[in-house]
Amino acid sequence: MKNLHVIDHPLIKRDISMLRDKSTTSEDFRIVLRRLTSLMVFDVTKDLRLSSYKIETPLELTEGYATADEVILVPVLRAGLGMLEAYLSFIPNAKVGHIGLYRDEATLKPVDYYAKFPPNLSKSFVIVIDPMLATGGSAVAAIQYLKDREAANIRLSCIVAAPEGVALLEKAHPDVPVYAAVLDRELNKHGYILPGLGDAGDRIYGTL
Repeated sequence: MKNLHVIDHPLIKRDISMLRDKSTTSEDFRIVLRRLTSLMVFDVTKDLRLSSYKIETPLELTEGYATADEVILVPVLRAGLGMLEAYLSFIPNAKVGHIGLYRDEATLKPVDYYAKFPPNLSKSFVIVIDPMLATGGSAVAAIQYLKDREAANIRLSCIVAAPEGVALLEKAHPDVPVYAAVLDRELNKHGYILPGLGDAGDRIYGTL
């Protein structure tokens, strides 16, 4: 799993535990998910390019920095929306694309129903956002959609990853790094991550 980057931090471990807890309400789940995503943003964006410029402090002239890459955030609907605001709070000038995929309960394969992206994908720093990397089918499909539209600099930001999903994504898209808060044990026969945290979309929006 050479493309997997697990972001290890005490505060992340604390928040993962709160997300796993079945007694956590939807309101608290959203708050913790947003906070946990914020803790991950720094690692996911650590290789953003910078440009320099001169700024004047109250005392003297010095060098300042601005991000040089155009950033496009692509939440996978619907659960990815729960992570979006955390990214936008740090990168408010980012553009946002959306891709809608759901997993067929019989085949466990992704089915697409919506896709809309900003222009300039080929020249942008693209972050696909989805809390769960389970079977990997949705992530593989979403990234292929982006590559078909000439996106080249892509990474995936998730909260919980399963080994099966990481392996499938690495096989299909070996050039795409995966940033996760935790690597869990396995998938069950229904394609859910164990120990996992349940269905992230249902827990975010209270549609259990």
